[in-house]
Amino acid sequence: MDLQDSGAAGKYLIRDRDSRCTAAFDAVFHNEGITVVKTGIKVPRMNAIMERWVGTCRSELLDRTLIVNQAHLLHALREYETFYNEHRPHRAFHAAAPLRPLPQQIAKLGRTDELDVRRRDRLGGVLHEYQHTA
Repeated sequence: MDLQDSGAAGKYLIRDRDSRCTAAFDAVFHNEGITVVKTGIKVPRMNAIMERWVGTCRSELLDRTLIVNQAHLLHALREYETFYNEHRPHRAFHAAAPLRPLPQQIAKLGRTDELDVRRRDRLGGVLHEYQHTA
């Protein structure tokens, strides 16, 4: 496959220093005008945040979805990104989402019969959002 056939243009290829990536491998990208950038030496956590996001996306979305084409994949990833940043609770933010403030504490503890929780399905039920109604 030629890089032009994919319909996307790239400027950089970020890769590790694996011995399987030879000079001939890098030359293919240089010939296409793509700069090869190698990751740091002995820096195992250099890409840990992105690897964590990819792993979460795979386990919560891609392992549960049959993707039929590129447009479907892009739609699913956009929906998951919105879900991840605006609804999904994160432990590092004390159960808040990155783009949402901390949830309000329930005023009457132990009174769950007065709670009205609604569920909204996303992506055909693969992702679920839960909200208290006023």
